[in-house]
Amino acid sequence: MPVICVDVMGSDQSPEVVLEGVRMALQKDQELEVLLAGADEFVTPFAKKHDRAKTLVTTEVIAMSEHPANAVRQKKDASIVRAAQAVKAGEADGLFSAGSTGAVLTAATFGIGRIKGVKRPALTLIFPGLGGHRTVFLDTGANADVRPEVLVQFAQMGKAFANASLGIENPTIGLLCNGSEETKGSELALSYHAALAEAAINFGGNAEGTDILGSRFDVIVTDGFTGNVALKSIESTGKFIMSSLKDAINSSKKAAFGALLLKDALKATAAELSGDSVGGAFLLGVSAPVLKGHGATSSSAVCAGTLSAANAVRANLVEKISSSIQL
Repeated sequence: MPVICVDVMGSDQSPEVVLEGVRMALQKDQELEVLLAGADEFVTPFAKKHDRAKTLVTTEVIAMSEHPANAVRQKKDASIVRAAQAVKAGEADGLFSAGSTGAVLTAATFGIGRIKGVKRPALTLIFPGLGGHRTVFLDTGANADVRPEVLVQFAQMGKAFANASLGIENPTIGLLCNGSEETKGSELALSYHAALAEAAINFGGNAEGTDILGSRFDVIVTDGFTGNVALKSIESTGKFIMSSLKDAINSSKKAAFGALLLKDALKATAAELSGDSVGGAFLLGVSAPVLKGHGATSSSAVCAGTLSAANAVRANLVEKISSSIQL
């Protein structure tokens, strides 16, 4: 039975929202066990009602506004810090948190530890694409500046992740760039291209922004600065389209009826674009599956994230990434 430690306190939402997501996950996965890191007043009553839930009572919380590294060092009893320590100690197999991105990265990297040989962990999303295609995209913001050899490791980790999560035997790797030609890009992008071309990773060349939601590549890699800009651009485009659709829906009864028919499909697409369909972004490169949800998460996203972390344990994700890293 996989045991997933859930940070109950880190989210922008109330602990009740997180616990409802945990309840849903326990109902859907009868082999799942959870370790709940949070205040006694929330986690203890929940655990008393659910046989497969245990408690890790904590007294501190790291707020979104706090400096991540300082807070992790100073707040030893914070829910995310204790959760990472519990995974390191073998009390849980994986971790889900919708807390501060910086705090989750810091606590997981130093609390759980990196896989041997991994220079930098990377935040990773699965984006929807044309014709039902799925594309693994990393780094979405963990590392603003990376050297070419680190980007090669991102490709290796992304390849292992695509194999474990999507069942793709030999994923095609692309480098996010401003053109498909190998001569395109900044000096840094050209150095990335050269390093990827020399690596044994099934490199398919440069990927353009249109390929992120396309079907040409199975994995697209970039540095965290570029990846985060691309991610926020996609998210804002999705929000603009949804807002425009709402305005159009309110313009007539006919439009409102059509929207009603498309409601479920639109919600599913929005969830895929945001990462909520799998619960958020995976932090690849640490010694246990770690999934980072949105701060403004929903119960359904917490459920998906907890289940995704459990499935990563079952798929031996960490072992596959470890074996893919070329030391």
